[in-house]
Amino acid sequence: MALAAGLFVLAGWAGALIPRNNDADSAAGPRADGVEVMVETNGIHTAIVMPMVTQDVDWRQDFPGVALARGGEMPTHVSIGWGEREVFLDTPTWGDLKIGTALRIAFAGGPSVMRVASYVRPAPGPDHRPVVISRAGYRRLARSIRASLPDAGGGPRQPLRGVERGDTYYAALGHYTLANSCNTWTGERLADAGLPMGRWTPFAGGVMRWIEPPATPGP
Repeated sequence: MALAAGLFVLAGWAGALIPRNNDADSAAGPRADGVEVMVETNGIHTAIVMPMVTQDVDWRQDFPGVALARGGEMPTHVSIGWGEREVFLDTPTWGDLKIGTALRIAFAGGPSVMRVASYVRPAPGPDHRPVVISRAGYRRLARSIRASLPDAGGGPRQPLRGVERGDTYYAALGHYTLANSCNTWTGERLADAGLPMGRWTPFAGGVMRWIEPPATPGP
């Protein structure tokens, strides 16, 4: 068991080092018509932070509840991440993770959900790393994210009940496994946008290594 876990970790880091989209035609760059997004992490999980509304994408149409005021201010950004259903909906902290749930995920995986949160003018930092994507790349990113959502049937998308206040959860497509993790999902979406990214990114660090941290202001 320990050997298998060690080999998985090594393979995960090796996969994250293999580049894709690592060329001059990448979607990233300081472009006048670009869209700034952020990649955020808590060290274990990653998600993508995007403007609530741009010329091309309005996330309020996909997730109406995300546009509600927070502390008297209207949200400016939306954070979207993908993950295992029971962990997102029923596990407030990692300390609350049940052994049985962890074993099930390790050996069989589980169904997935989308976690959606709203922010008001999020500040860049080591765990919230900004990157500019071309408008075309951003449209690809939005299409790729929406492809992870089931058809809403023409009506409003119905949220699921979760334990994290302030966040909203929705049914998602795809089966979560250790190999197909929340971070794998983030890496795939960013790669679909045209950003340089590792070939396989099951760990948060494998995603974040491709996104430069913001420069530290001088004295």
